[in-house]
Amino acid sequence: MSTSLQKVIILAAPSGAGKTTITQYLLKRFPRLAFSISATTRAPRGAEQDGVEYHFLSLAKFEGLIHENAFLEYEQVYEGVYYGTLKSELARIWALGKVPVLDIDVKGAIQVQQQLGDKSLSVFIMPPSVETLKERLLNRQTETEESIKTRIDKAEYEISFSNQFNVIVKNEILETACAAAADVLIDFLGPDFTK
Repeated sequence: MSTSLQKVIILAAPSGAGKTTITQYLLKRFPRLAFSISATTRAPRGAEQDGVEYHFLSLAKFEGLIHENAFLEYEQVYEGVYYGTLKSELARIWALGKVPVLDIDVKGAIQVQQQLGDKSLSVFIMPPSVETLKERLLNRQTETEESIKTRIDKAEYEISFSNQFNVIVKNEILETACAAAADVLIDFLGPDFTK
């Protein structure tokens, strides 16, 4: 069994920094990566499907799994709304001979890194500036002024933790940031990973 099979890639960033786009790029470029599906107690949005975007769980089920120590990390984001990474999800991906990619929040990323140590690579996707982040959120045209302010305040808070990550990739030019993230993964997983 390859040593890369028990490793984990963690990506975290403030909202609007480009984390999801970079994650999708890495998953397409490296077929041996697999997306780790988080669990949540929030209701599905739009066409979201259980087991695809998230594992949608009842509050009672999620809290039962907390008591069973089934999560690698979890957080109550709002009253009654949890998100978390199930240990069984990593086991499922490793059983496929792949490396899990966790696209999670900053606090969760730090928790996973503390637990897994050198078996994990934590990558913080840094926006070019808070102003650029604000512009990106405004350009989405999906946010109210109040929610943008909330996201910017949260982004500044999350950026304060960036020095706790193994690597910071600055996303000023998306193609450059994608290439930098790919290089970091190859360094961590070894050149054989790309074969």
